[in-house]
Amino acid sequence: MSLDKRRLTDFLEEIDRALSKNITLVAAGGTAMTLLDVKPSTIDVDFTGPAESISELNVAVDRLQPGFRVDSWSDGMVFSQTLPDDYLRKSIPIITKYRHIELRAMNPLDIVVTKIGRLDKRDWEDIEHCIGRFKLTRSQIKNRAAQVEYVGNEEVYRSNVESVLARFFGDKPN
Repeated sequence: MSLDKRRLTDFLEEIDRALSKNITLVAAGGTAMTLLDVKPSTIDVDFTGPAESISELNVAVDRLQPGFRVDSWSDGMVFSQTLPDDYLRKSIPIITKYRHIELRAMNPLDIVVTKIGRLDKRDWEDIEHCIGRFKLTRSQIKNRAAQVEYVGNEEVYRSNVESVLARFFGDKPN
């Protein structure tokens, strides 16, 4: 099942009604790309954010049982990567009328460096869309990726970074 922007915002309205505290959510991956109008839909919902906010989100999701997958990670962790501490400051505010949710989308550069960790067919496509839409450069991606903490085989992550840079920018640094 895919979730378009409308279904995502409807879901967040339900979450908002279930909350008693204010929280900050940073959409990650395809969720961020859908909210930023880079792609029409996502197959799951992914968030990161301050640990207390993610804890509150998880309680609300458990209560609502939305019928689709909702993944969440605390404090800038996404999948097996931990973003630098400035991930929240660099994220993009999404204008909403939620009472308890401050909704943000990951910076496109952070979307790319987190997708590099898994790098399946969909990730390659998403990376290409982010690079094209936001005019990301080789040096921006390389520098941000160097700041990411990767849980797992760091050599695999670095190899993935080099593969992405070679595919989209060739062998020449810019």
